[in-house]
This record gives sequence, structure tokens and C-alpha cells, in this order.
Amino acid sequence: MEAIVKTDFKFPNQVDVYKGKVRDVYNINNDLLVMSVSDRISAFDVVLPKGIPYKGQVLNQLAAKFLKATEDIVPNWSIAVPDANITVGHFCEPFKVEMVIRGYLTGHAWRTYKSGDRELCGVPLPEGMKEHQKFPEPIITPSTKAEMGAHDEDISREEILKKGIVSEEDYLLLEQFTKAVFKRGTEIAAEQGLILVDTKYEFGKKDGKIYLIDEIHTPDSSRYFYADGYEERLAKNEPQKQLSKEFVREWLMENGFQGKEGQKIPEMTEEFVNSVSERYIELYEKVSGEKFVKSNSENALERMERNVISFLKESTIRKE
Repeated sequence: MEAIVKTDFKFPNQVDVYKGKVRDVYNINNDLLVMSVSDRISAFDVVLPKGIPYKGQVLNQLAAKFLKATEDIVPNWSIAVPDANITVGHFCEPFKVEMVIRGYLTGHAWRTYKSGDRELCGVPLPEGMKEHQKFPEPIITPSTKAEMGAHDEDISREEILKKGIVSEEDYLLLEQFTKAVFKRGTEIAAEQGLILVDTKYEFGKKDGKIYLIDEIHTPDSSRYFYADGYEERLAKNEPQKQLSKEFVREWLMENGFQGKEGQKIPEMTEEFVNSVSERYIELYEKVSGEKFVKSNSENALERMERNVISFLKESTIRKE
């Protein structure tokens, strides 16, 4: 299959389009958003040169499943999934922070801890912890929402409020929703024999109401460990068996790339690209408990455009 790495749709009543690292978001009449989830892959805030077949479908369908499973906690932006790679939803004004929540000392948190720091985003970290150990309680470590090509940056709750990035009233709600959705995600993961390690959520506002936006609990925004053997591996200081994008970051680091100036992205061989695709499909099946059905890859862009236009027409007719 040819990976879907670029879209350039022109939908009826389209106002503008935002091209993110992975998603292309089309604004329809400042009322609806058409989110096209590509097969692009990013790491260290850099979009890698090759796409990963079926990655976009995995992300879109997993996000749809988890948004549905958490809509009783907080309203979300999703209205319909007219195509395997596309979600249509409410146009919301996004908050300029990402709500990162961590249940375990892993990834960026561990790298910070290993360097000697005992504070992350203003949150104190306990002494004497080891890599992959569970925190006494999940911690929220927000980051600024970067434009494409820029790096997300850690920021504390105090800085967010001091700079007026989010009002205190809204921020308290964002924290409340973040903890509750993470708890639900943790419960769903446990049913599948997985541990939801850490994740991030994005929120926006429409007509004064807060919505959960973008996607949740996918391998691009979340890290999962296999529950079976977790304690044994932790006790032996062995790497955890995980389902996430971390293995891509580790492969890049092993090959001398961490997104820093002057570093060259290593060659992505066909074998490597296919192995990443297989890992994404494995995660979909493990997390969802469902068999992954590959979408028709022939003329994928035409299929996506046709399905969206058909949905938008039906939506207009219903409104009339």
C-alpha cells in the first residue's frame, strides 16, 4: 500500500486548512472540522520522511472508539467517522496547552529524572524511583502546543495561570477531565491486559462549552505496557514490553537522531517501515480487542474525498 502522506482537498464551504504533523484539518464554514489522519509519523517533533501504511486508519478508528467510550465524562468534538481515515466534528477554539498525564516514570519523565531533576512542570518527583515505576498518583505535566516544526515545551500549572494562557476556572476543569478520562482509559486498557502508562489530551471551546478534541488513547498520544510480566521486569530492571511509538524514538536515538540541529534522520528502509506498520496494527488489535480490517488502499485520496463530500451534503440536507 502507498502511505497517505499528503492531502490537498477542496471541500464545499471550506474556509481554510491546518496542516499538522500527522493530521490535516479542514475548516468548513467555521462550524465543522474535517480531520484527515495521514500516515505521516513524527518523533522528537520532526515529521519523518516516509509514511507508515495504515497508521492513519489505526489512529482514526482507535480515537473514535475511545471518544465514544468517554463521552459521558466530557463532551467531545466528534460527530461522525465517514471514512476510515477521517473524522468530522465540531469546530472548537483549542486551548493552547496539551494536558499530559503520567501514571509511570517513563519516557520524557524518566529522562528528566535520570538527569537529576526532581521536578517536572512544577510537580515534585519522589526520590528513589526507578524507570517504569508507578507514581503514587498520576501526575499532570502540561506542555505548550507548538506549531508544526516547533517543539512542544513543558510548562507548569503556575505559569499557565500567570501568563493567562487558560483561565483558572477552565484549567481546573481541564485537570478534572484529564484525570477522569485517564482513569477510564486505564480501566479499558486493563480489560485488554494492558497498562495505560501516560497520554495527552487536547481540549477546546465552542459556545462557551469545553470539548475534548483531536484524538485520545492512540499510540501517537499514549504509551501502553503489557500488564503480564510488568512486576517481574520492573524488579529485574528490564525494559518493559510496550505498545507505543517509543520504539521509533529509541530506533532514532540508536541511530544518532534526537531532532537536534545538524542531526540527520537515518534511512527508513522498507523493512523498518513495514515493521512499524505491523506494530501499529498490533496495538490496534490489542487495545481494541477487535480484528483490524485494512481499508481499500486503491485510490485512497479519492475515496476519502468522496466520503466526506457525501457526508457534508447529507448534513446540509438534514439542517435544511
